Formats: sequence, structure tokens, C-alpha cells
Amino acid sequence: MDRNVGLELREGVAWITVDDGRVNALSEGLLHELDRALDTAEAEGAIAVLQGREGIFSAGFDMKTFARGYDPSVAMVRAGAELVLRLLAFPAPVVTVCAGHAYPMGAFLMLAADVRFAAEGDFRIGLNEVAIGITLPAFAVELARHRLPPHAFARVATGPLFPPSTARELGFVDHVLPRDALDAAVAEELQRLAAIDRASHVATKARLNARAIGAIRQALETEVIPVERPQLAG
Repeated sequence: MDRNVGLELREGVAWITVDDGRVNALSEGLLHELDRALDTAEAEGAIAVLQGREGIFSAGFDMKTFARGYDPSVAMVRAGAELVLRLLAFPAPVVTVCAGHAYPMGAFLMLAADVRFAAEGDFRIGLNEVAIGITLPAFAVELARHRLPPHAFARVATGPLFPPSTARELGFVDHVLPRDALDAAVAEELQRLAAIDRASHVATKARLNARAIGAIRQALETEVIPVERPQLAG
């Protein structure tokens, strides 16, 4: 597979692992690696499991790319938004497994999944853009609006990060377990997902996510990153 993204196909499941050896910063190149892994998963009709390395799911978009200027920043953020759209419409269940920190774009990937697991631990999950001087991209606002309950969505404006248990209460993840129980819980859920009717899943997911997909596409037509401060994005 690609340099930073591993892919293993086992019994109808595509295990897609992001590990750049550092913090899994999602550059345009790494986002395209993820997209290619999803190509394989889709071609195989496999359930997709996205996971990071131990201690870090992803620290979000690559800050070095933002430092390179407007055009590289737009290309990276657009690639991230397109990946979110793909996950929302993916023709098989998508599961994320977070055994560490998940910051902005990492959290976006989790919000776009069908089922989200996290490990207990001294980790933080959330959308902290404004805390570090970044304006949340319009597409990400629409994703958060779609997935988070109103009281959690409102907190995006102040950029807090949350421990896994709080992230579950706020809607960022579905299941939080001790690390030594996480793998078994994921395996049990994958067994359940393998048994559901795939056509019904795909059709229902399309109905559930149609409004958000439309809103995200509309947002991308008007703004990819804030034009008044082009170095800023999620």
C-alpha cells in the first residue's frame, strides 16, 4: 500500500491504518493515500475500518501545508472535504477506531463514519480550531451540524477538546472502552455489521446523510478555506 497508509483485507473487512511515524498529520498526499485505500475497500465490497497508531488517530490537517500558502492549503482542505463526502456515501459500513488523540480533520473523519470507537486514556478528541487561531471551514461546520447534538455543536465556537468519555456524551464517538477491551468490541461490532443487509444499509445511509452531503457540497462551492485569512483552516 502507500507509504503512510496500510491496508489489510481480512474476511470482508478492509483495515486501513494511518501511521506516518509521527502525529498522522493529514497532508493532501496522505488524504489521497486514504482515498486509494478506500478504492480498494470499495472494489472488494469490504467494510472499512479506519484507525491510527497507538496514542494518535490524527492531529488533523498538516500545518506545514498551511504555511506554504493559499493554493496548497485549498488543495489539502478540499481533499479532506472530499474524503468526508466519500465516507458519508460509502457503499459499506465505515468504522473508526481511535486509540489516542483526534484533532480537527481526524475528528472530521470520525464524524463521517457510521460507527466510532475510542479507547479510554489521557487523550483528547474534538474541534479545537478557534483555540489555535483557526477558522473552522464551512464544510466542517456542516459536518458538525449534522453529527453533533445542538449543545455540543454550539461548543465548537470555543474550541474545547474532550477526554474520550466526554466525547462520547457529546456525540463524537459511540463507544469508549478500556484499551484491552477495544479490539474485542470492534470485532463483535464488525460481526454484527457483516450480517446486516448491505443494500438496505446503503439506501438508508444515503437518506440519512443526503441533507449533510448537499450542504457540504454547497459550502465547498462558496468557500474552501476562509478567504480573509487564507492560511486558516481546520
